[in-house]
Formats: sequence, C-alpha cells, structure tokens
Amino acid sequence: MKFTEAKLEQAVVELLGEQGYPHLLGGELTRSNSEVLIKEDLRAFLTKRYAKNNITTGEVDSIIAKLEKLPASDLYESNKTFCKWLSDGFLLTRERGMVAGSAAQKDLYVQLLDYDNVEQGIKSSLIAGNAMAALDKVSEASVTYLQDDNIYRFVTQLEIESPTSYDNIELRIPDGILYVNGLPLVVFEFKSAIREQAPIFEAYEQLTIRYRRAIPQLFVFNTLCVISDGVNNKMGNLFAPYQFFYSWGKVTGQELTAQEGINSLHTLLQGLFDKARLRDVMRNFVFFPDSDNKSAGKKEIKIVPRYPQYYAANKLFENIKQHLKPQGDGKGGTYFGATGCGKSYTMQFLTRLLMKSVELKSPTIILITDRTDLDDQLSQQFGNAKTYIGDDTVKTVTSRTHLRELLEGRNSGGVFLTTIHKFTEDTQLLTDRTNVICISDEAHRSQVNLDQKITITDKGVKKTFGFAKYLHDSLPNATYVGFTGTPVDATLDVFGEVVDSYTMTESVKDEITVRIVYEGRAAKVCLNNSKLAEIEAYYKECADAGSNELQIEDSKKATANMNSILGDPDRIRVLARDFVEHYEKRIEECSTVAGKAMFVCSSRGIAYQLYQELEELRPQWFDVVDTDNAQKLSDTERKRAISEGRIAAPSEKVKMVMTRGKDDAERLYNLLGSKDERKELDKQFKNKNSNFKIAIVVDMWLTGFDVPFLDTMYIDKPLQKHSLIQTISRVNRQFEGKDKGLVVDYIGIKSEMNKALAQYSKTDETNFEDITASVIEVKNHLALLAQLFHKFDSSPYFTGEAVAQLNCLNHAAEFALITEKRQKRFMDLVKRLKAAYDVCCGSEKINENERNHIHFYLAIRSIIYKLTKGEAPDTAQMNAKVREMISEALQSDGVEEVFKLGNEDGGEIDIFNDDYIAKIEKIKLPNTKIKILQQMLAKAIGELKKVNQTQGIDFTKRFESLVQRYNERKEDDVLVSSVLDDFSESMVDMIYSVRDEMNAGDELGIDIEEKGFYDALKMLAVKYDFDYPEDKLIELAQAVKVIVDDKVKFVDWNNRDDIKSSLKVELILILAKFKYPPISRDEVYKEIFEQAQSFKINRVKG
Repeated sequence: MKFTEAKLEQAVVELLGEQGYPHLLGGELTRSNSEVLIKEDLRAFLTKRYAKNNITTGEVDSIIAKLEKLPASDLYESNKTFCKWLSDGFLLTRERGMVAGSAAQKDLYVQLLDYDNVEQGIKSSLIAGNAMAALDKVSEASVTYLQDDNIYRFVTQLEIESPTSYDNIELRIPDGILYVNGLPLVVFEFKSAIREQAPIFEAYEQLTIRYRRAIPQLFVFNTLCVISDGVNNKMGNLFAPYQFFYSWGKVTGQELTAQEGINSLHTLLQGLFDKARLRDVMRNFVFFPDSDNKSAGKKEIKIVPRYPQYYAANKLFENIKQHLKPQGDGKGGTYFGATGCGKSYTMQFLTRLLMKSVELKSPTIILITDRTDLDDQLSQQFGNAKTYIGDDTVKTVTSRTHLRELLEGRNSGGVFLTTIHKFTEDTQLLTDRTNVICISDEAHRSQVNLDQKITITDKGVKKTFGFAKYLHDSLPNATYVGFTGTPVDATLDVFGEVVDSYTMTESVKDEITVRIVYEGRAAKVCLNNSKLAEIEAYYKECADAGSNELQIEDSKKATANMNSILGDPDRIRVLARDFVEHYEKRIEECSTVAGKAMFVCSSRGIAYQLYQELEELRPQWFDVVDTDNAQKLSDTERKRAISEGRIAAPSEKVKMVMTRGKDDAERLYNLLGSKDERKELDKQFKNKNSNFKIAIVVDMWLTGFDVPFLDTMYIDKPLQKHSLIQTISRVNRQFEGKDKGLVVDYIGIKSEMNKALAQYSKTDETNFEDITASVIEVKNHLALLAQLFHKFDSSPYFTGEAVAQLNCLNHAAEFALITEKRQKRFMDLVKRLKAAYDVCCGSEKINENERNHIHFYLAIRSIIYKLTKGEAPDTAQMNAKVREMISEALQSDGVEEVFKLGNEDGGEIDIFNDDYIAKIEKIKLPNTKIKILQQMLAKAIGELKKVNQTQGIDFTKRFESLVQRYNERKEDDVLVSSVLDDFSESMVDMIYSVRDEMNAGDELGIDIEEKGFYDALKMLAVKYDFDYPEDKLIELAQAVKVIVDDKVKFVDWNNRDDIKSSLKVELILILAKFKYPPISRDEVYKEIFEQAQSFKINRVKG
C-alpha cells in the first residue's frame, strides 16, 4: 500500500467531509468545459437569500454576468475587484418595476456569501475558558454551524479548458477546488508524500506558473491556494512568492504549540477550513494595497494571514470589546509577537475588524509608534490600505495641535498615525470619547513611562512627565492595546495582560523568520595590575581633596564601565582587522546574500575610531562606487530613479549611522550628515544593489528597521534583555536564498542572549509578581523615609511656589546630612526605593501623593549628590583622568574564539588539566578569576561526589566555608590584591586535593568505586571510635562492591523492596564474616546503601 497523490486527495476529501463540505466529482457537473463557476449554486443561493427583497431572475442573471465579465487577461486587477466584492458586498441597481407607475426600488446591497453566524462561530474558540471545550467539539463544531445559507462543495477532477490552448493541451485538471455558492474560492494542489522527486515546490509552480498561464479564468475568483504532500501543508495565494506560503499550525488558536508534519494537515483543515473561520478569513483578512499609489509600480501584492496573525487579531478584537470603557478598564491587552513575524499586518487586520465592528460603531483609531522611521513604515502601509480598512481618513499627524484639530467635531472613524513624542507638548484633553482605540507599536519602550521627572533649575522646580502619562491624560477614556516583540514588566500594567503570543522559536519553526546563528569572537583584553593600583591611588587623592564619596563611587562605575576597555586603541585596531578578515571571508565564500552587515558599537566615539581604522585598512571601501550605472542617466532622470528606489545612488561601502552631536569634531560632524541625509541612507541600505554594505551604528536602526537581506550583525556593545533581542532580530527576516542570520559577538553577550531568549520564549509566565513585589518595596521604603524625616517640615515643597520648593529641598538635604550615619542611611534607602520604583512606576497601585513623595526624596538625593566640597574634581574630570590611566593599562592580545568555561562546544574540558588551571591563573582580573575558579571547584567536587559520597560531602563543606569567607571579606580587603591572591591560591590548592582524592584509590590498590565504600566504612569506624585493621578494611570494601554490583544491575533496584532486603541480608552476613565491629548494623547499611545509590546513578549516566 503506497500513500500516493490519489490517497492524499481521498484523505482530504474525507477530512473536509467531516467539516461539512460534500464531495463531488467534476464529471457530475453539467457545464461547458471552459466555465469555472457553478451557476446553479450561485443562482440558488441568491434567489433564496434575497427572496424577501423580491429579487428577479433577471437580476440574478445580471450578477452572474457581472462576475463573468471580469477579464482573466488582467488577472491581478480582476481578482482584486472580486475579493473586494466578496468581502464587502456591492450595490445592485434594481430593475424598473413591471407595473406601470410603480416606483423604482431602492438599490439592493448584495453579498455573495452568507456571513450571518461567523462571529458566534469563531468566538467560542477564542475565549480561553472555552478553549478546551472548543477543541473537543472540533468535529461537531462544523455541524453546529451548518445553519448558514451557503452551498459548499469540494470538487475534484474538474476538467477546465484552456482558452489559449497553450501547448495544445486542451484540458487542465486541478486536484481540488473548494466551491462556496458556485464560486471557486480555494484551489488545492497535491503531491505524493513518498516520492522524493515530487516536492511541494512543484505544486506551487504548477499553480502559479502552469495553471495561471493556461486557465487564468479559474483564478479570477480565487482567495487562497493550498499546496500539500500530506507532510508539508501550506497555504498562500497566487501572487505570493513560495517562501510566503505557510502552514496553519493551530485549530482554535489556544493550543500551546503548533502542529507539524501530517498533523499540520489536520490543523489546516480543522482550523482554517472550519466554515466560520474560512468565511472570516475571506471577509476580513485578504488584503490588496490601494493601487493608485505610484511607488508600488505594477507589483502584484496580495496578503493573506498566517495563523498567528489571524488568531492574534481576533483575540485582541474580542479582548478590546470586553475591556472597553466605561464598562471595562480600558486595557485592551498586550500582543507579544516575535520581532519579524509581521506585527504591522496583524495591526492592520485588527484595525479592519475594529472599523467594521457593529458594536464599536466605527471607532477612531490612533496608531502610536515610538520612532519616526517606524511611523514612516506604518503610514506608508496604512496609507495604502484605505479601501481595506474601510475608512478614507488615514492620516499621519504632524503635531499635537494637528491631532486636536483632526479629532474635534469627529464622533467616529478615522485612523491617525503619530509618534509618542507628539504627546509631550501639553497634557490638555484631546477627546473624552470612549470609542477611541490606541494601538501602540513596540509599546515596551516609551509608552509605559507614567513617571514624572523633576528638573531643578535656577528658577525653581520644573516637572515633566513620562510619555504615557501625557497619553492617558489626553485620551482618558480610550482603550489601549500594546504590540511588542519584547514585553517588559511595565507593558502589562498599561495595556493589560498578554492576550496572545508568538515566540521567536515558533516563528523559526514555522519558517516565518530564519534561525539566528551565534559566533563568539571576543577580543581578549588584559589589564596590567600595577595600573589598577595607580587608579586606586588617584581616587584616594580625589577623596582627600574633598570630592564627595558618592561621586567617587559613581566615577568608579563609569570608568570601570566597559567603554574604557572597549575603546582602547589597540583593541579597536585588532578588532577592525578581524572584522575585515571575517567580512571578506564571508563575501568570498558567498555565505551572505547581499553582503550587507551591521556593526553595533557601544558609543559614538568608538564607532568613529572603528571607522578610521577601517579607512586605514581598506581605503578602497571608502571610494564612491556607482553600482547601477546611474551616471549614464541625465541629472533629472537619475534623481527621479533614485528617489523612486529603481536604482541605487552611488555610495561608499561603509557609513556611520548616528545623530550628530554639537560637540563633534568637524570631520565627524560632516560625515554624519543631516536628518534628511540619514533618511537617504536608510533607503540606500534597503536597496540590495547599493554599494552601501556596512552600517556602523550605536543606537539607530536597532529596532523596527527591516532589511530582509541583512544577514550579518557584528556586536561590540553590552546589550541586555529586550534591546538585545530587538538587535539580533534585525537578521532574522526571510529572504530568498537566506537560511540564517549570523550574530558575531565581540564582547561576550552569549549568556545575556540565552537569558533574554529564555525570558522571551516563556511568554506565559508573565512578570506580574515582580511588579507586585516592587510596589510593596516602594511603600515600605516610603514608610522608612517618612520615619527618618518625621521631624522635618516638608510642607513648603508640596504646597509652595517653585522658589519655596527649591529652598525646602536645600533644607531637606541639609537635614539629611546632619550625621554621616543619617546621610548613609538616607542615600541607601533612596537608592533602593528608586530601584523598586523603576520596575513599577507604571502601576496604578501607587497613588499621586506617594509619587510626589518619591520625587521629593529623589530630588534631595540628587542635591546631596551634587554637593562637592571645595575645588575637588567632579565626576566628569575624574572619569577623564581614570580613562586615560586604564587605556595605558590595557594590552590587547588579539582576537580569539572566546575562552569558555562550561565547554559549550560540546568537547569535554578536563578541569584537572594543569594547562587549563594555569590558563585561569593568568587572568588578570582578580574577582573574575575567583568566580571561574569557584565554578571549576564546584564542578570538580560534583565529579567526586558522583563516585564517593563521603569525601564529596567533606569537600563540599570546605568549599562552602571558603566561598563564605570570600563573600564576607571586609570592604578594605576588596581591592588589596594579596587578599584576593590568597583566595585564588586556596581554591587552586583545593582543586588539586580533589584531584588527588579522585586518584587516591591507586595507592591502596583499589579502584575509585571501591574507594567510595572504603571511605564509608572508615568514616563509621572513626565515628564510633573503634580500630579495624587496614588490610581487612580494603578486603571488606572490595567484597561489599561485589555484592552491590550484583544487586544494582536491575534498573529499578532502589525502588524494589525485595532487592533492597536481599542486599541488606547479604551485607549483614558479609559484615559478620569480616567481624566488622558490633555497632548498629542499620547505620552501616544506610551508609552503604547511599553510596551504592550514588555509584549506580552515575554509572548509568556514564
């Protein structure tokens, strides 16, 4: 029995039958071979559906004629028109009344499908509570929805005549066509799952090339195409490239993981082809851009949803309706979607659902982004979607006043795109309507900032607020929805819980994005120890000169700050050389699609240093090259072609992309160019042919910047959490011929990357606890600070004018400085308060009064901080001096594959190897060295414990006390290198003694496992204080091992009472035979049993 194409077709027929689609063979239809509509079905549907409107036969015929008139020669435009009629209906001009003198009837609004019960059909499976119920009902679900008037058929083997008689083959026979009301809406093409030479790609080519050319009339009425070989099952549309055909991985959208392989055929047919869902997709999720826009040219673009987009838009839509003010709390929900999985289309689908919703009565939608380039991308996309969204007012807002004008006098409708920054101009009310929905893109960055900042100026105290506060005050009754690729705790507080999520892992699995590959090439940097002492001495001088200790503390942080090491000239030189080699090698091996790379530096200064080093190494990269022969065109033609993006502008290979600083050196200032020039760079980098290949960036272009063929990202900047995920996601976009994005790490972000990936893959575990815990912390610290200040009158700050507030802050600072002890306590409390407040500043659980007090204490802290006595150097001067010293202390050892502990490459590192220990000994940073030794020692003791419990426990105790001593060392010792050397020496000694212990059995002539039993028996002898001859002890240990060996060969020995009691009996007999002293035998048994367990478990592992 082979699972052939015919068998697959049969299986699909049966599965669709379960969904309520009756099967029909093409030969059973009466029609002429060139026709693709089943006119009887369409006639029957329209006649029944509009009977109460007295539709006439002539009118029905006119509708059929209207459809047949769509020309197959202009397939894209015809399909676009048809899909618009299918989703939005159209007006039918009525025939004149037959009876003389009767008035003409009103035009009739005709829909080609019955959509009446779609909403309740899909709703049940979207609300989480019913998720499981919905899953159980999958097969019956279709039966309960059958109460619609549509006529469904799945037709196979339908012969269609080619109007062109192309290749002299008269007839084409698509594998399957799904008809609804006589309209051929979905075409299926199957390939055999077991014939390797028949990949699913062939099915794609058959549909999009051969059938399209031979029988275009079929595709005038097509919404979706399905290609399948039973194992790979994908859905897309006729105008999409192959890589945009995707599987439909879920049935209800509530499942935790998407299905693959043959199961994905079930999810496709039960999920997408559920009758209600299929009609919903056809009505609301098929998008053609408006064609009158010039830049789109003649591109054939048709967008159909991928399953995560479909379910996310619908879930958010339901959630918004539940949370709408005034009844709800205005938190429409957060959507967490992996960067690169098409969030902007999900937003567009959601916008249409909201606009078309009867309940919401045509809401006003405000789309908010946090950066201008994101705004440009969205406004272009939404500007071309007016017909689809169903509203002609789609505008980009230029300022807050502009938005106020647009909202005034408007009671409904309108889509307005704006950046969050427009909201900071004032906090006046924009509108208090409740049918306003704010959709925020990349919400994690700025919209959650409900906080206020206090700036102290000569004129007094000035308050400014975080963006989100302006937003909430301006639109108090709006409902807020957040879209993000990286949720931060506070996001959930403003927008509500995560309604749906789609992680990076799922996205790669579904082939929506490509996998990201990591390569570590950290530049190894050594510090010269004597320099450290100099730096310490310099700090001490500063302290003696009267610099405030908090400033010294801060300066220490700033200079230990990676930039002093990262910006070391030797290091940049080595780095540039390595980058050039690495980049050129990738080009040479053709392992990059278009040679585009992004290099992320940690500061503007370092970016410029790198740029200059590259100029030295590869001067030819800085020649302006004209890749598209632009020079051949006349000036005007050239400008026009470049601005329309048809050809690339001449350019150098390397450019820096960052904003200008007013203090930049003249050359740097000129190189960076103006805002408009940066926009131009954006366009050129996104042009595959442009010679602009390498972008050196610091903060720009790291989020929301899409270049599908960008496939290499070099990182030399300490990044964490969401900014790290956003950055590496720049290289995960799909592009033809691209199978992966490469992240080259020059700084050691691997552990941060793993942490971030773990955090953003487990979206279900939201971080609410952190916020709740932080709110409690904030309140506790406010209470402690209130106690500290209970004798101080702070009322002028809260009630007075700006000058009175300033005076009050100065007195408060004075009050806090009365004693050293009080100052330290105050500063510590505020520091902890701020740390907790940063996490929960978006929470509504902190009231206005508490916020004001928090800002009062923070303001006092900054005043104390700024008090510097006399002429002592302030932080900035100290930083400069120390930076200079550090750069002298650095010698760069060249770039190498990073030295790893924990052997991530899978090769076992022998931690007892002398070379390895010596390598660690060389590390110049004392605390780092001790941390690595600690890891090694823990690993070594772990190895020992596996085979010898008694000794393992003894070492564990010694190790713990050593670590405790290290952690409790006095502050004065922290920088005394001799103390640290002592610690590392003790650790190295201990590693050697663990090694000796591992080999100790050799001297006694027994193996390591026998030594385990020997130690257990010896320990009991010591514990109960009796002597036992050494040679007998060795013999006994060997005998015990033989018995244990015999018993533990059963897999579940330690769970079987019969084996355990037999072991106990044999042990008692052997101990009696060896006259092992008369103490409680149970204790001996217990020790030996534990040792046996340890020995067995690890033997299994080994």
